[in-house]
Amino acid sequence: MVQEMSLQGVLQGIVSLVVEFMECDSCLLYVLDGDELVLCATNSAGAPAAGNVRLKVSEGLTGWVARERTLLAISRDAYRDPRFKRFQDLPEDDYESFLSAPVIARNRVVGVINVQHRQAHAYTGREMEMLTTVGEQVGCLLALTMMEPAAAGDGNRPGNVLACLET
Repeated sequence: MVQEMSLQGVLQGIVSLVVEFMECDSCLLYVLDGDELVLCATNSAGAPAAGNVRLKVSEGLTGWVARERTLLAISRDAYRDPRFKRFQDLPEDDYESFLSAPVIARNRVVGVINVQHRQAHAYTGREMEMLTTVGEQVGCLLALTMMEPAAAGDGNRPGNVLACLET
């Protein structure tokens, strides 16, 4: 809490804590960049580097969560849902269950956080509440990051979260 960390490091830390607490197989954190969601943090060793997976807000389960601003829980066969979008680079495409919450800042969606299990998993109310709370807290973090003068580049306007991830 008191040591200085990059935004990328903080987001990776959040993903690690979610995986540990929820005992899930995967956690993916996306940040909104215009009309695209950009993968910024994951616990998957085989996943592409942060920033290399992008999807439109109109695509996939993750895009649906961003558009609808609501939690989504699928306990089995998530990859068969008609809203599902397959990514060749993500091993999570064949996982059974899927829990996703919007990341909210200042009453706007600024990202999405996903949790997945390889096996079917009925998500509990506690798990859904926890992921929703994490989404709200990450949203506050991203809002604060965008307000920092260093993130803005010129100190006069809100910054770009993805630019902050690169520093």
